Amino acid sequence: MCGASASSDATKCEHCGARLATVACPSCFGLMFVGATYCSHCGARADRTEVAQDPNQVCPRCRGSLQAVVIGKANLQECPKCEGIWADAASLMQICQDREKQAAVLGMPSVAPREPEGMEHVRYVPCPVCGKLMNRVNFAHCSHVVVDVCNQHGTWFDKDELRRIVEFIRSGGLEQARSRQIADLEQQRRELKAAQASGAWDTRDGSSSNDFDRYGTGIAAAAQFLKFLFKD
Repeated sequence: MCGASASSDATKCEHCGARLATVACPSCFGLMFVGATYCSHCGARADRTEVAQDPNQVCPRCRGSLQAVVIGKANLQECPKCEGIWADAASLMQICQDREKQAAVLGMPSVAPREPEGMEHVRYVPCPVCGKLMNRVNFAHCSHVVVDVCNQHGTWFDKDELRRIVEFIRSGGLEQARSRQIADLEQQRRELKAAQASGAWDTRDGSSSNDFDRYGTGIAAAAQFLKFLFKD
């Protein structure tokens, strides 16, 4: 646009603000340089279409208008300013299922999740749909990618977080999460049985081994997470 030089990893021109890269890879959802045909992260062909949306929703980070885009088969909303992405629950479920199927067919590369780089400034942001503050969640409890989640409407990914989630899934991260949750459930059930056997579990008030919420061990939350992962 302005002819100024830019670094190879820049997504915007620091002189005129023109966008140099956008999320356009339908396979890994990585940022691609404008005009590029293939993704520099995974080699997939670009497939991005911007669509009209009325009314525009507002970015929870920078309060700018979100742009509706179709990347491959995924319907997403992207912030042109901060490059964050909003995915509704159905779209994210489809992305996770498709990438896990790819991992099963192609094999799971041994890529360990990256540890978070230092402490970040935590700021809770509102859901673009309902305006309520979203929860901050470590995706799958072991991905080291903390995302903002509205349980009713969807998930907000800051710049490049969706690509990191896809890398986590392709490396077998969801399968590892399942195994870990199953092990935790079995351990907690053994503890419940031991408590019952020792007389420490009071059954006179109607409590039972199925009353996970009253026991306070987090089994109910783990079961809900497993239900999400095992859903066909």
